[in-house]
Amino acid sequence: MTLLEAIILGIVQGLAEFLPISSSGHLALGQLLFGIEDNNMAFIIVVHIGTLIPVVIVYRQAIWELIKKPFQKMTYLLILATVPAAIVAIFFEDAIEAALGSLGFLAVGFIVTGAVLIATDRLRKTTKRSDEITYLDALLIGVAQAVAVFPGISRSGSTITAALSRGINREDAAKFVFLMSIPAILGALLMQILHVVRGNILLEDLNFVTLGAGFLASALSGYLAINFMLAAIKKAKLSYFAYYVLTLAAAIIVGLLIF
Repeated sequence: MTLLEAIILGIVQGLAEFLPISSSGHLALGQLLFGIEDNNMAFIIVVHIGTLIPVVIVYRQAIWELIKKPFQKMTYLLILATVPAAIVAIFFEDAIEAALGSLGFLAVGFIVTGAVLIATDRLRKTTKRSDEITYLDALLIGVAQAVAVFPGISRSGSTITAALSRGINREDAAKFVFLMSIPAILGALLMQILHVVRGNILLEDLNFVTLGAGFLASALSGYLAINFMLAAIKKAKLSYFAYYVLTLAAAIIVGLLIF
């Protein structure tokens, strides 16, 4: 992977992590387009960590409240919402990695994302506040996040849809979903560290220049994307993203049929 490719993929990750267009799907598509065939799980994890920075900045007050009072309902809700994705990531790791290299799977994932986003804008009765979120709400949102572990399916899109379908108001739904990304990303980092410890990924094989470039690019573009996404959620404008991912899915399918 070249430095330019790392920067481009970092920007793509930052934008796609918060915009409902699937960051994993776009990273996988980008690597396929660039012809990057080696294992880049380390790079993927690093750029995901980069997207933690915008979440911490935007929700620093809420995070600080959780740090000051860790044993509270919101903490338990976030933990519960993280469990389904953790289970899927652990037991279906090989299937997820295989899906990352499949254009057909990506197309299906983008179609699912498009359908979800169209449904999201039609959800109107959303008045439940953060302090009214139940454990069942958190579990169902967590299941949506678990499905989005597979590439092409947007994590932010599927979890926000799940939150809105449970009646949570748009602002608090976005807040809960983006806070959920913190344990999810940290969990992925832990799995990557385990691979290093077990020798599956050798430190001498890592290019820290490209990793650093990808990290910075994802952090900066992610900050722009999260603020744009918050505005889009409030205005119920997510269906515009649906047209994009559905067009992308159609382009992939046509490409597969032609080539």
